[in-house]
Amino acid sequence: MTDCIQIDRRERRCPRLWPLWVSVLMLILAAGPMMAQKPDEVIRVDTELVTFEVNVTDRSGRPVPNLSLKDFQVFDNGVERKPDFFEAVRKTDAGRPLSIVLALDVSGSMTGPEMTRLKAALASFATRLADYNSYFAVTSFAMDVSTVQSFTNRRDKLESSITKLKRDEGGLSTHAYDAVDHAIRLLRNKGPKYSMNRLTKRVVVLITDGFPVGDVVTPETVIERANQADTSVYALILPSYSRMQVTKRPLLTPLEASGLIDRTGGRTFYATSSSLEPLFRALEDEITATYAFAFYPEKASGAPNELRNVRIVSRNGLVVKQNRMGYKPPE
Repeated sequence: MTDCIQIDRRERRCPRLWPLWVSVLMLILAAGPMMAQKPDEVIRVDTELVTFEVNVTDRSGRPVPNLSLKDFQVFDNGVERKPDFFEAVRKTDAGRPLSIVLALDVSGSMTGPEMTRLKAALASFATRLADYNSYFAVTSFAMDVSTVQSFTNRRDKLESSITKLKRDEGGLSTHAYDAVDHAIRLLRNKGPKYSMNRLTKRVVVLITDGFPVGDVVTPETVIERANQADTSVYALILPSYSRMQVTKRPLLTPLEASGLIDRTGGRTFYATSSSLEPLFRALEDEITATYAFAFYPEKASGAPNELRNVRIVSRNGLVVKQNRMGYKPPE
């Protein structure tokens, strides 16, 4: 796995000491956020750590924050083991930072008023999460997928990119799976794996009507790539009252039926009213009640590329949802 950590550019002047710097950097990661950094300066550090993202809810579906490692058990191919790394996102302090791609459907199915409300809710959402030293990227999609803003932790640049979003009034296709695939590549190639020397939570927030049309990449391929990139996909399904039943409960969309959300550890949120603010606050609560586990993988002992099953459970009977169910150990 190739991870990213941000350090001062002056440290690049000693290439002959690279092995030593790798050791120092790994010690820094264990010590926590103890050194300053400049935005948008990234180098690569090779590690073998296998990471898992976990959402925890009670029996009513409410996110459960502020748990510790002692509240969990981790099983690797049925054998309990202690993780080499654990960290929780906490809203009450400077917990785990976030790397988020906002992927917005701008196809013809989006109305002008919806776009206006959406841009205002997006700006508020990003502002509230800015305290986490988080990085955001913004993409849009209809027939084509475009990067509107690459990763930044500058609020002014993020707000400017959201303001510039426009509907593709002639766009009849909705390449939602292609958009998620594009977002995963952004996270893998340009998103900071670490921020303030803490492991980031990688998230794609897909905002659409839930009816993908014309995609090149398949859902199964996107799920596999999301799992490999330790990325969770969340979906915000915009109002479409023609699809509501008499109970006002939305019908299952093709996007949800594909398994993309469930199998990456995400969750679907429905906008059942004209106000999008409650929707984004629920998403915020979900994202900031998650936990990261990482450990050095066991060496391959069976067939090449054999998947090792990993199961993370709550000692207190809480509902645990993983972003992926296993990993392929190095040979």
